[in-house]
Amino acid sequence: MPRMDRAEKAEPYRDQIVEWVDRCRGNLVRVHEELVAQGLTISYPALTAFCRRHGIGHQPPMPVGHYDFQPGQEMQHDTSPHRASVAGVVQRIDTASLVLCYSRLLFFQAYPSFTRFTCKVFLTDALAYVSGTCATCLIDNTHVVVAAGTGARMVPAPEMAAFAERYGFTFRAHEKGDANRSARVERPFHFIEHNFLAGRTFADLADLNAQAHGFCDKVNAARKKHLHASPRELFAAECPHLQPLPLFVPEVYALHHRLVDVEGFVNVHGHRYSVPYLLIGRQLEVRETKDRVDVYHGPRLVASHAKVLGRTFTRVVAPEHRPPRGARPSTQPLPEEQTLAQADPPVPAYAAALKQRSAGRGTLALRRLLALYREYPRAPFLQAVTLAVQYGLFDLDRLERLTLRVIAKDYFLLSPDDEDPES
Repeated sequence: MPRMDRAEKAEPYRDQIVEWVDRCRGNLVRVHEELVAQGLTISYPALTAFCRRHGIGHQPPMPVGHYDFQPGQEMQHDTSPHRASVAGVVQRIDTASLVLCYSRLLFFQAYPSFTRFTCKVFLTDALAYVSGTCATCLIDNTHVVVAAGTGARMVPAPEMAAFAERYGFTFRAHEKGDANRSARVERPFHFIEHNFLAGRTFADLADLNAQAHGFCDKVNAARKKHLHASPRELFAAECPHLQPLPLFVPEVYALHHRLVDVEGFVNVHGHRYSVPYLLIGRQLEVRETKDRVDVYHGPRLVASHAKVLGRTFTRVVAPEHRPPRGARPSTQPLPEEQTLAQADPPVPAYAAALKQRSAGRGTLALRRLLALYREYPRAPFLQAVTLAVQYGLFDLDRLERLTLRVIAKDYFLLSPDDEDPES
C-alpha cells in the first residue's frame, strides 16, 4: 500500500507553540490552555506528540555509558542530604558513602554536617571497614576535597592530598555534568533513603551509625541478580588487589583555640563544654576527635567531654569544673595575685593598690604587672615601683617608662675611654 502523508494539525501553529513553550517554561499544560484561549482547536495529546516529534520543550534521552573496573582499581565516595527521625525529631543529616567499584561493597555513615574534618573521619572508618584502599578514589567536584579546578584539572586541598598519600591512593574528580561517571556511589543513596531510613527511628546519631554498620553487613552479604553473586563474594576476589592499610593509623582530630567565657565554657560548633572555672578568661587549645572534645591548657589536659553530635545546641557540664557550693569564683585569688603577693617589697602593696583601682578583678592589670616584674632587672624595677608608690602612679605604661629611665641611668653609661677619639 502506498504510504499516506497526513498533515499535522499543530503544524500551522508551530511559531505560537514555540513562543508559549518558552513563556510557560516548558509546561505543556499551560501552553495548551493558552492556545485554547486563543481559539485554536487542538487536543492536548496532539500537542504533546507534536512537541515530542519535533524536540520542542525537551531534549531526547541520551544513552548512558558503561564502565568496567578491575579489582582494586577504583572506589567512589560521595555525600547526599537525607531526613531521618533522630531522638523523636525529623532532622536533616548528611549521608556519606564509599563503594568499591568492582565488588560493589558498600559502607555509609551519617553526620550533622559534612566538613573536611568529617570527611577524613569517615574515610578512616570506611577504609578500616574494607581493610584496604583502591588506587583511585573518585569524587564529585566538592569543596570539601577540591582546592581548585574541576574534572581532570582538579587540585585537591593540601591536607586532603596528604591524607590520601598516607593511605596510598589519589583523589580524582569526574567532569562537570558527567554524573553517570560516579553511578556506583550515586545509586545506593536511593536505596538508603527508601530502605534503611524508611520507618526507622534512632535514639541519636551514634545509634543511627551503629545500625548503618549492621545494615551494610546485611546488604553486602545479600545476593544481587545483576552481579550473579553477593558483594562479599566479589570482595573476596578483590581483597588481594587492595593496597594494605598503614601499620599505624593516627587519630583524626581538629584543633581549635577558644577563649573561656565568663561562665566557664568553651564553644565548639555551637555546643558549650565546661572547663575549670579558674581558667575563665584564658585562651585554651581544644582538640576535637570523632567521639571526644579534649581541652588543653598548655601541655596539660584540663577537661575531656563526650562529643555532642546533634544539631540542638547543648551545654555539657562536669560537676568538678564548678566552684564549691557556697563559694564564689571572685573570692578565689588569681594565680597572678598569689605570685605578686610573694614578690619583693614594695610590689605586694603596689599590686593590692592596683587591683583596687582596676575594673573587675583586675586580671589584665595584675597579669601585665607580673610580666614587668619578670622581664626587667629586679633592682631598677623595684626602684621604679617605689617611686610609683610614693607619687601614686598606677598607670603601667608610665611605670614601664620609669623603669626604662632607671635602667638607662644604671646600665647605659659610657666611660671617657669608650668614646670615639675621632668624634
